Amino acid sequence: MLGLIETKRHEISKFDVARIWGCSNVGWEFVESVEASGGLLLVWDDDMFRSNNCYKRERWLCVEGVLTKNNFHCAFCLVYGAHGREEKRVVWEELSYIVCLCQVPVCLLGDFNEILHVEERKGASSLTGTAEDFKDWVQDMQLMDLSLNDRKFTWFKGRSCSRIDRVLVTVEWMKEFSKIRLKGGPRGLSDHCPLIMEGNRLGGGLRPFRTLDSWNLGDAQFTSKLKALTGPLRNWHKENFGNMDKRLKMLEEEIQKLDTMVSEGAYDGTTEARRKVLVSFSEKWYVRKEVHWKQMSRS
Repeated sequence: MLGLIETKRHEISKFDVARIWGCSNVGWEFVESVEASGGLLLVWDDDMFRSNNCYKRERWLCVEGVLTKNNFHCAFCLVYGAHGREEKRVVWEELSYIVCLCQVPVCLLGDFNEILHVEERKGASSLTGTAEDFKDWVQDMQLMDLSLNDRKFTWFKGRSCSRIDRVLVTVEWMKEFSKIRLKGGPRGLSDHCPLIMEGNRLGGGLRPFRTLDSWNLGDAQFTSKLKALTGPLRNWHKENFGNMDKRLKMLEEEIQKLDTMVSEGAYDGTTEARRKVLVSFSEKWYVRKEVHWKQMSRS
């Protein structure tokens, strides 16, 4: 299951979703954006999840169905928190209603735009009234907040840092997936870190070797020329594109180091300027990687 927030799209086609997911065997539901803001998208593998019902409003999207692997009836609810106190209360009341309506274990995930504990906002000394409301709502709904152990904050903007992105699950959900864990991914170009929820890892087997019939050209002269080019092309590809993942990882690690510095109180113009440069480099390498894999998929 993949949830995307702030898509800023009025319409989403199956082509768009298949391009994101990587294949056409995919199901999805979405909430359109309002002018140039908002927009929600939930995407899933049709072989893994069978959707039965969908409920949606401007700030949330809920899909109820069955996880086919273990025949687990459940619901996923993607949330994009409001800003004002009254607007937040309205969203929480709507979520309370939808959780009761589904009557199955529920996983609520997304940007709730609120903290639960003082230490989840840099420089905070107490919870605001809205945060207290949110904490009371989570307790009243008997939701469990999955712990995030690999980072302190999920949202960064200048000197500000908060953990406003989270995953809340019902007790029944936790009983079914007792070994579930939550980790943060590299935020790259976004102000938010993506959250990755996973269970037991599946061991990978040996990678199969594949050839293309078109390689067997049959022309000895042309084949010999290709052989002569093999070494230089391999070296050129390795130097320029062979380590795209490594370069992106290095850039993301540098960005995360800057985020950590900001979290610990170290911030100045140099820090922000360096981050902008790193983000610019990351963007270029993301584009290169997308172009590379688009061509590989066609091959």
